[in-house]
Amino acid sequence: MMPPNLRQDETKTVKSPTIFLYSILGLACLALVSSCQKAKDNKDGMVPKVEFDVPYVPNSKLKSQTLDLLIPPNKSGDKIPVVVWIHGGAWEGGDKRPAPAPELVQRGIAVAAINYRLSGEAPFPAQIHDCKAAVRFLRANAQKYNLDPDKIGVWGMSAGGHLAALLGTSGGDKSLEGDGGNTNQSSKVQAVCDWCGITDIDKLSRKNWTKGSTFYKLFGGSRDDNLEKVKLASPVKHVTGDDPPFLIMHGDSDRTVSILQSEELKQALDAAGVKCDFEIVKNGQHFFFEPNELKRVANFFQSQFSKTSE
Repeated sequence: MMPPNLRQDETKTVKSPTIFLYSILGLACLALVSSCQKAKDNKDGMVPKVEFDVPYVPNSKLKSQTLDLLIPPNKSGDKIPVVVWIHGGAWEGGDKRPAPAPELVQRGIAVAAINYRLSGEAPFPAQIHDCKAAVRFLRANAQKYNLDPDKIGVWGMSAGGHLAALLGTSGGDKSLEGDGGNTNQSSKVQAVCDWCGITDIDKLSRKNWTKGSTFYKLFGGSRDDNLEKVKLASPVKHVTGDDPPFLIMHGDSDRTVSILQSEELKQALDAAGVKCDFEIVKNGQHFFFEPNELKRVANFFQSQFSKTSE
């Protein structure tokens, strides 16, 4: 989760019930993971396959640079589209497991749930470097897992929504690629779903930058000492006309990240001519993992991946 932002220029501190909320989210997801784990030796191909804790950076021993890959049954042998899930947690907490994978896997879409280096391990831009390294890994290993390298989407919430949006808008930006291996592969994605992510860090109040705060930790210092990094980390600063289609979803009762952040990204994408669906979740808090919202996300990716086949 992120520090609360009632308006972009006025915030107050609220403790994050992250562990509790992730536990609620995880019930259905853990059931799927459990069934996948039991079915590793399944031979009829009708149960999803799973690989846990796959390193996506060559020679890395870091848990923070691993992913879980859930692959749906695929009797046809066709290449499988994949969505990268990026967890939230204010860039300083959270984990790839559990991931909201069931609805996507049931639609025939693989899910790669990734960890990334948190702010206590490395400051920005390590987080986006890892996300891009994960995408390049999937492309480099597409044949091994029977994935479609031309159908890679990304979905994140809160801090993960920020990283998903940044991944989608900064395709080809060498300053954000990092050196996480498979550099001969592209880190561009074909579709993005951003759930309540911060999109313009430069607009946030200086109250968010006290020593020891979330943003102080993320950038490894004060705002004034990191002005260029702040711009680099803001998805709205990277929007161009060749960005992939977006689905932005934000709760109208979100007291953690201002909905103005999502509105600003929507406006920037519209101005650049990028297809962007913006849905306000009625009575939605910062977390809104309800069946209807999960189905909406699955519909979006299914629709975009179908279009890329035309």
